[in-house]
Amino acid sequence: MNIVHITPYYAPAYAFGGVPRAVEGMARAQAAHGDSVTVITTDALTHNRRTDNTDEMLDGVRVLRARTLSLAVRGRYNLSTPLGIRPLASQALHAADVVHCHEFRTLENLLLMPMIPRSTRLVLSPHGTLPHGTGRSALKSVWDAVISPLLARRFHAVIGLTDAESTDIRAAWTRFGATPQVVSIPNGVRLPHLPNPAPFRIRWGLDAAPVILFMGRLHPRKGADVLARAFSSLPHDARLLIVGGDEGLGATLQQLAMADARIVLTGYLSGDDRLAALATADLFVLPAVGEGLPLAALEALAAGVPTIVSVGCNLPIVERDGAGLVVDVSEGALAAAIRALLDDPTRRAAMGSAAAQLARTHFGWGSVIEQLAAVYRG
Repeated sequence: MNIVHITPYYAPAYAFGGVPRAVEGMARAQAAHGDSVTVITTDALTHNRRTDNTDEMLDGVRVLRARTLSLAVRGRYNLSTPLGIRPLASQALHAADVVHCHEFRTLENLLLMPMIPRSTRLVLSPHGTLPHGTGRSALKSVWDAVISPLLARRFHAVIGLTDAESTDIRAAWTRFGATPQVVSIPNGVRLPHLPNPAPFRIRWGLDAAPVILFMGRLHPRKGADVLARAFSSLPHDARLLIVGGDEGLGATLQQLAMADARIVLTGYLSGDDRLAALATADLFVLPAVGEGLPLAALEALAAGVPTIVSVGCNLPIVERDGAGLVVDVSEGALAAAIRALLDDPTRRAAMGSAAAQLARTHFGWGSVIEQLAAVYRG
């Protein structure tokens, strides 16, 4: 199958959150399966850095990158400004059997949609970005009033990461006046071999203490500040390791870390450093709201780390399969859950084994791309 993915950002643009990792994993798995895979994206790597590679092969995937007019707009408003994307994408789009768009309200979709032949199967993954409460609410309101109904009618299928997101999709597409196929397919996860955590522990002064890991963007929606306050209420020798780039909570977390030396802020980590953080963790906690299906939590499961997630992470399977706990986003609920697992190493070990098993059986890319292929075929 000849597959084209359209996405505002792609590997190694991991600073933009879970979507680049999810699309990379999907594209790589499809290429390894024998499909011809092309990604059409932009050159933005971070809020202030771009790549010069406009046409390259990464792990069997051809990646075409349009120049971003303004990295400042990309960073501040989470909005692409792709230059020259139409001629860049023309040949790939006309040769495609299926075009898979990632995120809905993007300039990439708006610019490239008219170029896609009507006979080409067109699929969308919103990645949890449909609700206005997940950010850019004013822009989304205007977009939905003017543009969304026209774009929405073109998609043959829309994929929700969870059943809850699929319900949101059906409601939105009813408002847009369209009835595509709607299915639920989770993100997949593949984790390379984890490094020895000892050098990482030394580097960040973690000693031999149990490590609670938060990994994600330091945005108010992710809840790192709530977690830090809950942790500070615990009389324990553990460390709270907060990994992520600042998107609004940096100053607050710096103050909390100054008041509690057990809180360690690393900033954004990538590559082996990111894997070392996962290898170091005794417990992973993500108290987020408004999530689709957080890839950081799936990576923690794949690493065999017991996981505490909020209801808003849409992962009730974590508790159902004994891989961790699902809690409300409150300091009291988080503190109680953390204390319960820190005080019970045997229970943590059992949850870690269950976490790795859950990642293999439910979130492995082999199963995910089979489900995607069925949607692609229609």
